Amino acid sequence: MAMFTDAPVRPELYRKFEREVPQWYRDVKFGIFIHWGAYSVPAWAEPTGELGTVEPLEWMKHNPYAEWYANTIRIDGSPAQEHHRTVHGGAPYDDFLDQWTASAFDPDDLVALFARAGAGYVVPTTKHHDGIALWDAPGTGTRNTVHRGPKRDLVAELAGATRRAGLRFGTYYSGGLDWHVADHGPHTGEPLADNRPVDEAYNAYAFAHVVDLVDRYRPDVLWGDIEWPDAGKPDGPTSFARILERYYAAVPDGVVNDRWGLTHWDFRTSEYQAGKESESTGAWENCRGVGLSFGYNQVEGADQYLDGPGAVRHLLDVVSRGGNFLLNVGPDEAGRIPELQRRCLEGIADWMAVNASAVHGTTTVEGATPSDAPWVRFTRTGDVVHAVVDAAGEVALDLPGADPGSARLPDGTPVAARADGDRVVVDVPAPAVPGPVVVDLAVDPAVRGGRA
Repeated sequence: MAMFTDAPVRPELYRKFEREVPQWYRDVKFGIFIHWGAYSVPAWAEPTGELGTVEPLEWMKHNPYAEWYANTIRIDGSPAQEHHRTVHGGAPYDDFLDQWTASAFDPDDLVALFARAGAGYVVPTTKHHDGIALWDAPGTGTRNTVHRGPKRDLVAELAGATRRAGLRFGTYYSGGLDWHVADHGPHTGEPLADNRPVDEAYNAYAFAHVVDLVDRYRPDVLWGDIEWPDAGKPDGPTSFARILERYYAAVPDGVVNDRWGLTHWDFRTSEYQAGKESESTGAWENCRGVGLSFGYNQVEGADQYLDGPGAVRHLLDVVSRGGNFLLNVGPDEAGRIPELQRRCLEGIADWMAVNASAVHGTTTVEGATPSDAPWVRFTRTGDVVHAVVDAAGEVALDLPGADPGSARLPDGTPVAARADGDRVVVDVPAPAVPGPVVVDLAVDPAVRGGRA
């Protein structure tokens, strides 16, 4: 969960880091988020609704995010607290770290699935709000996965597998919250900015972590969450500005998101239905889980999960509006992708095997009008517009400047089409794989393309 703001105020100290967003990030369009932690042992939350659709007080007490288990069980009267008492006897949260085995974790197999699904980058959590590090982070003692639980450097293993597969690697780090280092009591619905560690001691602790991530793993994406301790925002030896200097020196084409306390960002973020104001200008990324949770939630079923075609529609909606889509998976405690999540990814993979040209390296299409009935979205590569249509039979496309005689499927198969004023009526065939059909049409070069 993040804090969102429509007031992008960057202090003068951070303006020197403003730059063009690297082309690889604009082109890649699709990434995989991984939330995996001690919370994957209880794997429990109420599947109440999407972030941005539930009132904050209700959200916190009935939080659908399983990765927030350590917070929700501390809220008196919450169903999670009762579940924890009944099923786990009210055990200390850190017992789950020792029960976390990663016994079936095969990072190369996992990343191979992501690559088949067409993802270009992978961003695992390295420390979530529970403060447990997935590498031997400085200052964590034995409270990390190298010394307890899995007894493995999970960040290093995922980094190696991701890069062996030819994908970009990123790191998520919770800079604003750490319930173990600084217990401010449970979050119950108040603004998160009012209930987080902000002092120099915590800043030094978090600073050392992020510097270590940069030095060890050279992440292509530096993905922060919630905030950054206030003590680390002004200039100084442990300022977040020092992290940015170190990061861009180590990874010149790396990218940074916007959740580091309004210091600096290369791209902005939204999450489910929250933060939609960030989806307008510049580089942006929407993230969500396959279900309603990021961490694995054993309570969720098919009613909460996206299937393959649903995930494809979400991806194409985001890409058609100029964004990237970061789809989260939550492995179980052993490191397996649960079946319904795997089915979703395999469905995306089947669709991408036929239609990836409508996603990667595309831009938006100015002048084209999307539709929800029938469902139609547009992307563009050069002088070719990709009409992505979740319907069969005759569909009228609002696409000025298109040549009906050029209508083709991505494999070159001709598609019947005719002009109807500024529209093109296309006879959309049945899909070769589950999901929307892509029809490519040449457009007049004078018709301008949009944003990458």
